[in-house]
Amino acid sequence: MNVLVCVKRVPITGGRIVLTADEQAIDTRHLGFTISPHEECGLEHAVRLVEQHGGNSTVLTLGPPEAEEQLRDAMAVGVDRAILIASGDEEWDPQATAAAIVDVVRDEAAAGTVHDLIVFGNESADAGNHQVGIRVAHALGRPCVTGLKGLSWDGGNLRCEQEVDDGRDVYSVPLPAVVTVREGLNLPRYPSVPGRLRAKRKPLDTRSPVRPQARLERLRLLLPADQGTTAELLGRGPEAAPAVVDVLRRAGVI
Repeated sequence: MNVLVCVKRVPITGGRIVLTADEQAIDTRHLGFTISPHEECGLEHAVRLVEQHGGNSTVLTLGPPEAEEQLRDAMAVGVDRAILIASGDEEWDPQATAAAIVDVVRDEAAAGTVHDLIVFGNESADAGNHQVGIRVAHALGRPCVTGLKGLSWDGGNLRCEQEVDDGRDVYSVPLPAVVTVREGLNLPRYPSVPGRLRAKRKPLDTRSPVRPQARLERLRLLLPADQGTTAELLGRGPEAAPAVVDVLRRAGVI
């Protein structure tokens, strides 16, 4: 099985997020970069599938030259090769991103490498567009299952599992296919020192496509409203007991 995992270089979002003055991008001057937890699980699962069934794994990203760091990290955990679609510093919209990925997939197939399974994170950690994987699947005419928390292959069809309120929905999907996965699909491994050394020697192919004319317009970015936290003083000493009981009763605890 040949597996292609598509990832995105995103700012580490553990700190305070600040927008640029024109509200068109995240100000990354004081932020590091990583890939999203969904995509980390996608990489781990690709490595596991190849370990179990044989084949080859490839990681792909569209981004600036600095995104090589994330590609090398992916190869350090076991991915065989990497493809960088060099896009410069300006972020491409989901439609243009999907078109660039489709072109690479078709070029790879023409050169003799057919990717049986293409894996995306369910959404990127920054924009959260939920679009690219579905657009790629539609353009390639492949079945697509999204939001997976379980994924396996028995040599025939893929078993795709989605979590729902009362259990799991299970789909049996023929290859070639496209899936998007969620955090919790597995427990990703960390890059080891020997893995990082091996990653430096693994092949990284850089493509430089022409950006298609944008058909989607971004107006501006908005930060979510800060909900903050509140505290209510119920009283002091024994006189607070009835108020505590009332709160527990309204919460359905008693």
